[in-house]
Amino acid sequence: MITARQIFGFIGASSISLISFALFLQYLHNIEPCPMCIIQRYTFSLIGVIALIAFFHNPSRLGIKLYSLLITVFSLLGAGVAMRHVYLEIFPPEMFDCGADLGYLIDAFPLTQMLPMIFRGTGDCSEVLWTFMGLSIAGWALLWFFVFTGLTIFTLIVKKDNSVK
Repeated sequence: MITARQIFGFIGASSISLISFALFLQYLHNIEPCPMCIIQRYTFSLIGVIALIAFFHNPSRLGIKLYSLLITVFSLLGAGVAMRHVYLEIFPPEMFDCGADLGYLIDAFPLTQMLPMIFRGTGDCSEVLWTFMGLSIAGWALLWFFVFTGLTIFTLIVKKDNSVK
């Protein structure tokens, strides 16, 4: 029997592992994250925190629905960013512009101007620096966002006693 709590624990542990691997690539292999990578990291962090809170809380049916909904929303938002990122990798912009880093954009522009700049992408966002089994970092992120979405939707069909047959 799989419980919603176990699913939340898996999502939380997976998120920690994904962030840890991203930091491993950044600090030990000198692969600097682009603005879209950073947004995906924040999204995985939020998903992980929510999942671990749900795991330790071991909520009732209403709590399971709330936590699942939050994780699903953030997973879909992260998937949207990852899809755009993969698109930029496949169809890089004709003009490469390294652009400003995310910290500068946050400090210098209001949200309404900053988000379009991030999603326009830069040369950094279209460059594939690492692959595994044919997928880039953004491709793997997209896959994991879909896995998390599927798992949280699965928790919504979990029986009232928090278990699945």
